[in-house]
Amino acid sequence: MTNLTHLPQGAWALFGSVAAVLSIATLLGFALKWRFAPQQPHAVIDNLNARLRAWWWMIGVLVIAFAAGREAVLLLFLALSCVALREFVQVMRCGRSDRYAVAAACFIVLPLQYGLLWVNWYGLFAIFIPVYAFALLPILAALPQDADHFLARTASLQWGLMVCVYAVSHVPALLNLEIPGYEGRNVLLMAYLIVVVQGSDVLQYIWGKLFGRHKLAPVLSPSKTVEGLVGGVASASLLGVLLHPLTPFTALQSGLIALLVTLMGFCSGLVLSAVKRDHGVKDWGVVIEGHGGMLDRLDSMVFSAPLFFHIVRFWWS
Repeated sequence: MTNLTHLPQGAWALFGSVAAVLSIATLLGFALKWRFAPQQPHAVIDNLNARLRAWWWMIGVLVIAFAAGREAVLLLFLALSCVALREFVQVMRCGRSDRYAVAAACFIVLPLQYGLLWVNWYGLFAIFIPVYAFALLPILAALPQDADHFLARTASLQWGLMVCVYAVSHVPALLNLEIPGYEGRNVLLMAYLIVVVQGSDVLQYIWGKLFGRHKLAPVLSPSKTVEGLVGGVASASLLGVLLHPLTPFTALQSGLIALLVTLMGFCSGLVLSAVKRDHGVKDWGVVIEGHGGMLDRLDSMVFSAPLFFHIVRFWWS
């Protein structure tokens, strides 16, 4: 198992680089505010500065958890999954008839999933939610004997567990992989995944604002453009190439993996946008300034984290 008590040197270099980029962006945000809207609101500039403040908090929390150790990382992602699942349940408007299933999902299934990571029991971790929780939830949902929209209600909660808990838990699961010649450095794989996928989101936003002309999915996500997608994914793939010394991958392998996970990240964000539109909401919540809810920030990890985990496990572990 990975020992995070002393972070590998590459981690501090990566975090320092991220902090430098954020510092430059923050100064630019202040300058734009002072130049164009010093005394009045400005939707674009104010949103940019709010997002930057949130990024400082998020990066700071991640660095503290990484430095504190493996258990702290697991507890952090357990908390993130808990907040995300709560947002999902609220948007789905789960009712009184779903109380037993919701309680089991939040207080039994979620902590057990992360408990399996804690003890490094991969075999059960991989099937616990898609097999056992999949059977448990509809059983509990049937106890109140409410058949109205039964399939839709139980399927929504099952899917919420898959999105908010099962998929997200594959990020800290990277710490349990045993990679020959890479011992003690697994935290860099987590940092690589987070920086590349979240960086792709930021870069798509920037490219879209600067050059976006053609709407990609105006009904599901009006802000996404073809130019933003192409520019963001290409830039994040190049970022993956530059970060390859932190990984067990070659430069070419790192670029291809970055391309795959960023495309999957875009797809998962689009899918969750469709879920939000179906339920008439813009954001999953308001917990993160400028970003919406926790699930709005984690949505790009839903498809990319399991894909990245299994690529690394199959080919390198």
